[in-house]
Amino acid sequence: MAVTQRAERGERERGERGGDRERGDNELVDKLVSINRVAKVVKGGRRFGFAALVVIGDQKGRVGYGSGKAREVPEAIRKATEHAKRNMIRVNLREGRTLHHDIEGRHGAGKVVLRAAPPGTGIIAGGPMRAVFETLGVADVVTKSLGTSNPHNMVKATFEALKQLNAPRHIAAKRGKKVGDILGRRPETEE
Repeated sequence: MAVTQRAERGERERGERGGDRERGDNELVDKLVSINRVAKVVKGGRRFGFAALVVIGDQKGRVGYGSGKAREVPEAIRKATEHAKRNMIRVNLREGRTLHHDIEGRHGAGKVVLRAAPPGTGIIAGGPMRAVFETLGVADVVTKSLGTSNPHNMVKATFEALKQLNAPRHIAAKRGKKVGDILGRRPETEE
C-alpha cells in the first residue's frame, strides 16, 4: 500500500503524465513518454515496480531516449534520464525547423513515416513521436504511425528513421558535386 501511495504522490508532484522539465546542464529538456506499473505476486501480497520511458533533447538538433526500471517512480525516471543522456544522437535539420527529406523507420512491429513540411504546419504527430520532435526542436513535420502503438517501439522506430536522415551537404560531398546540383534548383518556368 505504501509503495502505491508514494507512486501516486510522485505522479502528482511531477504533474500530469508526459510532463516536461528543463534542466540546467546544456539546457536539456526531458519529457516523460510513458510509465508502466508492474506487479510481482509474492507470499505477502504484491510488490510493485515501475518502468519509465524518457526522451531528452536540447531543442537544437540533439535528442536521445532511455528507459529505466525501479521500485519507485522518481528513481525509474532518474535512471531513464541518465540512460537517455548517454544515448543522444545529432540530427541535421533543414532551416533548423524541419527534416531534409521523407523517411521511414521500423522497429519490431512499429513503423513510422516522417515527412518534411512547409513553414506553419506545426508538429502533426502522435504522443510518443510528438515528444521526440518537441525535444529535438523540429517545428514543422507530418508523421504517421503504422502498426503498433507501443510507446517503446514507436520511439525506437522514430530514432531509426532519424538516423537515416542525410543532409544535402553530406550527399554532395560523397558524390563530389555542389549542393545546388543535389537539390536540383528548378529553372524558371515560362507561361
